Amino acid sequence: MEGQNDYRVVVVMVPFPAQGHLNQLLHLSRLVISYGIPVHYAGSATHNYQAKVRVQGWDTESLTKIQFHDFQLPPYASPPPKPDLSVPFPVHLQPLFDISTNLRNPVSELLDQLSAKCRRIIVVYDSMMASVVQDVKFIPKAEPFRFVTVPAFSQFFGFWGAMPESDKPFRIDPRIIIPRCNPSGKGITTPEIVRLFFAEVKFWGFESGRIYNTSKVIEGPYVELLEKLSSNERNDTETKHFVLGPFNPVEMTPGNRKRHGCLEWLNEHDKGSVIYVSFGTMTSLTEEQIGELATGLEKSGQKFIWVLRNADKGDDFCSGKDGNLELTEGYEERVKDRGMVVREWAPQLDILAHRSIGGFMSHCGWNSCIESISMGVPIAAWPMHSDQPLNAILITEVLRIGVMVRDWEDSGKLVSSATIESVIKTLMTTKEGEEIRKRASELGGDVRKSVAKGGATSSEMDAFIAHITR
Repeated sequence: MEGQNDYRVVVVMVPFPAQGHLNQLLHLSRLVISYGIPVHYAGSATHNYQAKVRVQGWDTESLTKIQFHDFQLPPYASPPPKPDLSVPFPVHLQPLFDISTNLRNPVSELLDQLSAKCRRIIVVYDSMMASVVQDVKFIPKAEPFRFVTVPAFSQFFGFWGAMPESDKPFRIDPRIIIPRCNPSGKGITTPEIVRLFFAEVKFWGFESGRIYNTSKVIEGPYVELLEKLSSNERNDTETKHFVLGPFNPVEMTPGNRKRHGCLEWLNEHDKGSVIYVSFGTMTSLTEEQIGELATGLEKSGQKFIWVLRNADKGDDFCSGKDGNLELTEGYEERVKDRGMVVREWAPQLDILAHRSIGGFMSHCGWNSCIESISMGVPIAAWPMHSDQPLNAILITEVLRIGVMVRDWEDSGKLVSSATIESVIKTLMTTKEGEEIRKRASELGGDVRKSVAKGGATSSEMDAFIAHITR
């Protein structure tokens, strides 16, 4: 394997500028540098900083081994989020998503520079950044790999469900679970993001391989279906598929960062007694929905830690921060003995890994799902948009490690406090919930074994490193 000092093989990560995407490729960077291979992480200065300050589960010494290239984007609008029950997609981030295509020239210049001194450049790019790296095919010694940011289940059925029956190239084995419905329609995305997605899809196909942040332990049959679909579509048997997840650490170490105060609060509570509530960095709830959630949490009688914050802006570090989201007067005082409300970004991996966490009410972004799976924590699934409705089906119907808060057919409607209370009690206090928690714990154990030396994921990572350093 090539040593770090000769720079004969380097890896360049090109992430999409949204937290769940930034985070996944940063975690993959940590895995690659552990093999002594230099990693360059190329993105906007703002979002590189965002990725670094939010990293969890590994120390800052490892972070210094990654070379960050902080490119400047042209000025763009960074409006506050506008919570909307009917369209929970983060439309306020569209200006950032659109302007990110401007990274094409600086990324190409970086690849040119590296090409002059390296034997091979491995370019790992987010599926939504294909246009940014389109010049890679003209750069000597560069080998591109497209990173698929969603689970194989959702990627496969997203494409499969959109195909006319007559165009489907094969039959699915009847033993494989197929979703009862294929969530689509108003609210799942916006016309603007659909246009951006298909603009990027036009640039797919030049990659040497694909990388997935999932595990065959979690969804092996769906990885095989996705590979089969890819092979049929392009008559392609040459593209390599590497299933390397979970990228995130599965055993947490404090490192040298200051521990968040919520972890001290969690220390005071019994094993598996607290439900963690968070809807990620791209979701903002309406005031009315926040009120129903607050009431449901209180009436459930369960201990909880609730991250209550607005979605990230395009530049979440710019001036003009939004004020705190308000709860009814006296609420936090009433629940202080069994509930904690966190109003800033919280260290989710640390929280999920804590022994007192017994459940996770989540929007089912894939980052959150695979982190929860890794830590053996069951999920109360409350999908908001994009791949999340299909991810929720994977969690609740296929893996059976969660309960659905509400069916996607009812998206756009207010979820009542009574429903929230019932779901929390089901997950945390009933026989059904106990069985779900047991399955989640067993799956988490299997995933952790897979990343240990000699496990399936560890072997897959070894194969990937052997391939790129061949």
